[in-house]
Amino acid sequence: MGAIRVGAVAAKFGRDLDSDLQRIATLIEHARRSGVSLLVLPDAALGGYLGDLHKPDPTALPPALELDDPHVRKVVALAAEMVVCFGFCEAQGDQRYNTALCVHGDGVLGIHRKVHQPAGESLAYSAGERFSAFDTPVGRIGMLIDYDKTFPESARTLTLAGAEVLACLSAWPTSLTNRAPRMAQDRQARLFDLYDQARAAENQVVLISANQTGVLGELRFLGQAKVVGPGGEILARTWAKAGIATAELDIAAEIAKARRVLRHLDERKPGVYRV
Repeated sequence: MGAIRVGAVAAKFGRDLDSDLQRIATLIEHARRSGVSLLVLPDAALGGYLGDLHKPDPTALPPALELDDPHVRKVVALAAEMVVCFGFCEAQGDQRYNTALCVHGDGVLGIHRKVHQPAGESLAYSAGERFSAFDTPVGRIGMLIDYDKTFPESARTLTLAGAEVLACLSAWPTSLTNRAPRMAQDRQARLFDLYDQARAAENQVVLISANQTGVLGELRFLGQAKVVGPGGEILARTWAKAGIATAELDIAAEIAKARRVLRHLDERKPGVYRV
C-alpha cells in the first residue's frame, strides 16, 4: 500500500448532537485537506461522555443512538473515501453501550463495545464482551475505548487477531482523586501517555490515540492525542490542546522494521503464563 497519512483528534464534544456533527464535519474536512486517510476521533464524539464517574445522573446521560440513527449515517457519509473511527452511546434494545464505530463511505467496517469499565461507568453502560480486528482499505485495525488500553490483554488480543493499527478512542480525564495543579503533572496524564507507548511497543504495531478536551460536569479531559510508532516512539501529538496529530508512514514497512530482529508475538511462552 505504501505510506499513508493518519490522524488522531483532540477535541471537545457535548450533548448537542447537531453541534457535534458540525465539529466532526469540520475535523474530517481539515484532515482531508491534509491528506489523511485514517482519522481517529475521540470516544463519545456524538453526544459527549459522562459528567460524573462516581454516580452518573440517570437524567443527564448521553443520548443513546441506534446503529442506523441519522446522526451515525451522517458520519458515514462525511467519511466518504476516508476511514474514520468515532465513539457514541449505542442503544441496543433496553441496553446502552459505550461504542466505537469504524466507518467508510461504503458503511460500517468494524464495531467495538467498551469492555473494561472504570468507577461508576457500569451504572450507565453495559459492558462489551469481545475484542475483534477487521480489515479496512488502510489495513487491519482493532479498536480500544478508554480504560480498555489499561489492560495489556486487550491490545494483545487484537494484535494476535492480525491488527496492524490500534485505534484508541478516549474521553480520558485528569485524576479524580488527586488532581495536579498543572495537567502535565497529573497522574492520569502520565498514565495516558505511558499506556499509549507501551501498548504500541509491546505489540510492535501503530497506535493512534484520540481524546476529548475541555470540561464536562466534574470531568476535565486531557487531550494528548498522538500517533505512536511500533517501537513506542511518539510520531506526532497535540499535547493538551485541541487539534489533529498527523503522521505519514508506511504501516506494514514500519511494523516489519520493528519486528526484524525481535518478534514479540513469536517469542511469547503462553504455556508459562498464569491468567
